[in-house]
Amino acid sequence: MEIKDIQKLLDFIANSGLDEVNIETGEFKVSVKKNAAATYVTAAPAPVAAAPVAAPQPAAPAPQPAAAPVAPKADDSKYLTIKSPMIGTFYRSGGPDKPSFVEIGDDVTTGKVVCIVEAMKLFNEIESEVSGRIVKVLVENATPVEYDQPLFLVEPI
Repeated sequence: MEIKDIQKLLDFIANSGLDEVNIETGEFKVSVKKNAAATYVTAAPAPVAAAPVAAPQPAAPAPQPAAAPVAPKADDSKYLTIKSPMIGTFYRSGGPDKPSFVEIGDDVTTGKVVCIVEAMKLFNEIESEVSGRIVKVLVENATPVEYDQPLFLVEPI
């Protein structure tokens, strides 16, 4: 399903009397609810070729300790990188009052949720594809990210 298809689905739901729609295929599962809490979708990393869409920003999250955005340097080559699989807004936690999914020094394993990227009002849980220890957070909370942008540096263990 492409982003334009998702947008058409969201427009259809907004203009219909439906309060909830669930779609499931072999590749993905989408659940959309009107006037409900945020819906979280687990996304497998896949290229998304689309321009960013301006969306209303959620209420400002509570200040959280975060590393300043830093571009990976040559001496960071010994680290593995967790990259964004899509364009959207990066969030370190599931909500303003919830703790970050991972902090610097935390151990991660393949499949562990490390952040959320919001795209087109869908909150996509981003899972680690590597195992190791988080050594750097490369993106500020609640900031836009691009496809394939480095989010975290991980030291293999």
